[in-house]
Amino acid sequence: MSAPARRPLPSPGTAAAIAVAAVALVLPVVLPAPQVSVYVLLLISAIVVTGLSMLMGFAGQVSLGQAAFTMIGAYTAALTATHGVPTWAGLLLAPVAAGTAAALVGVPLLRLRGHQLAFATLAVQLILLSVVGRQEWAGGDIGLQGVPRLTVAGYEFADDVAYAYLALGALGCTVLVVRNIVRSRPGRGLRALATSEVAAASAGVPVAVYKQAVFSLSAAFAGLAGGVYAYYIGYVAPGSFPVLLSFEYVVMVVVGGAGTIWGALAGATAVTLLLQVLNDVGTREGMPASAPAVLSYAVYGLLLVLVVLFMPKGLVPTVTDRWRRRAPARGGAEAEPEAEPAPVK
Repeated sequence: MSAPARRPLPSPGTAAAIAVAAVALVLPVVLPAPQVSVYVLLLISAIVVTGLSMLMGFAGQVSLGQAAFTMIGAYTAALTATHGVPTWAGLLLAPVAAGTAAALVGVPLLRLRGHQLAFATLAVQLILLSVVGRQEWAGGDIGLQGVPRLTVAGYEFADDVAYAYLALGALGCTVLVVRNIVRSRPGRGLRALATSEVAAASAGVPVAVYKQAVFSLSAAFAGLAGGVYAYYIGYVAPGSFPVLLSFEYVVMVVVGGAGTIWGALAGATAVTLLLQVLNDVGTREGMPASAPAVLSYAVYGLLLVLVVLFMPKGLVPTVTDRWRRRAPARGGAEAEPEAEPAPVK
């Protein structure tokens, strides 16, 4: 009688994903109360950065105005909630509004490339900040206050722990969508697009359509994050979405590694924790009021220089490459499958 076949062990990537998910689920109930708020903001940033990483890694487009779409999602959720629309509907409308706005502005913007597109998206955010700050229906520069808490099926998200799990669920949905897209047939076209637009077009990939779709989808993720942010904070204003926030998202992508889900999560985590340390230093007694912002800009510049010099692919791809080179040769069945492409240089 033959021995029963042994079940194959999970791949390192699967084991890592299970471990990270388990830790993420436990953190809201074990962290001190002040740190749970930081955790919620980290998860909100990770939602935006996951979409932006897909945009930069696959479509090869750099957006310096991603916070504009976060702002659109936040204001959509806040305005609908303060005008009697159920809050759960406002949360669903937030990514729709941001994605629709991106689809409209993307028609002329995506004709540009490189630094021209980056500065064009930055201009979009500056224009949006100026326009919203002058509108009475949006609360002007003061913003909208008293945004009600999110309520779903009679359950009200009333504390930080509840919003931590809400943000974690939104991040999980974002990661699943991106992962499924990358591994689908359009995902293969996106990988070809990341390598060379000319080669992808000659192979029959609709380059313009794919770039527009990725741009809109990344904006929708940003809008979803904005909706969660609006209900969590209970207040939105133009000052909540400065240009510095868009730079922060780009730095997170570059540090973690563009075009990888793990890179987006690692970059968002590393930069968020570093910013918390800088805020603690900048708000100490004797420090000028501008110290936190000045330190943030300085660290962003230093991080970008260091990453470009020593880890041009980003933290996660660099560590993964070194691990694979040092690991002993393994059979094809045991090799770690990797759906995400190498980041575009």
